[in-house]
Amino acid sequence: MSDDKTKRSPQDAARINVHEAYEVRYWTQELGVTEEILKTAVDHVGPSAEKVREYLGSHV
Repeated sequence: MSDDKTKRSPQDAARINVHEAYEVRYWTQELGVTEEILKTAVDHVGPSAEKVREYLGSHV
């Protein structure tokens, strides 16, 4: 099933997809970070929302 681009929240709240603009908007607002910081976090720890939150907690 393809992503519904009209959605404002992620299809899978446990994973961050930085290749979808609507997910990047959601996660930057949710986590209170810039797009650059979000993408850096995902590059370091992968797309797990839990791991990204842990990374941001120790680096931001």
